[in-house]
Amino acid sequence: MNKLFRKPKLVLGAAFFTLFIGTVDTTYAQGTFDKFVSVPNDLPALTVIPEPLASEPADEAANGITLDLNGVASVDAKAIALVSIAARQVETAKKPKGAQRIARILIKNKYAKWDNKRQFACLTQLWNGESHWNYRAHNYSSGAHGIPQALPANKMEAISTDWRTNPVTQIKWGLLYIKSRYETPCNANLKKLRSHYY
Repeated sequence: MNKLFRKPKLVLGAAFFTLFIGTVDTTYAQGTFDKFVSVPNDLPALTVIPEPLASEPADEAANGITLDLNGVASVDAKAIALVSIAARQVETAKKPKGAQRIARILIKNKYAKWDNKRQFACLTQLWNGESHWNYRAHNYSSGAHGIPQALPANKMEAISTDWRTNPVTQIKWGLLYIKSRYETPCNANLKKLRSHYY
């Protein structure tokens, strides 16, 4: 016992360590956490936040998302930002004008050669004739579904299994289909005008 007291630094260190461990609650964080998450500029190109439609309320800030993190101990802000942006894109694309805005963003970021008025006008005419940009459009006689009227509709599972209800999935699949089969929206629209399908 005398040897232990000859090393007062060790005794004091052990006492403080024991006191510290006994007072720290390591199971969860407590308190209210309302945080503003800035969306990093290096997010993938397909996660561009669309500008709000005139009928939508303006965001609190143009470059971020307000999150209620009450009771959350650990948060990956970038992952939450990505999920929030994706959800916002889906909600925007549920309206025809919003779907067209999302299509423009996707074209600009993935199909740069189509990023002009002519190609977008062809795409607009093509999908106006197919579905009027309505993600719920369904042809009961053929089974074609969605904005691009995919036939069979389950082809869109190549993008995601949520193709029945997600207009962004439908747009992504439709653009990929046009690229792989016709090279451009104008070529696809020409095919549609000639044979009434594409």
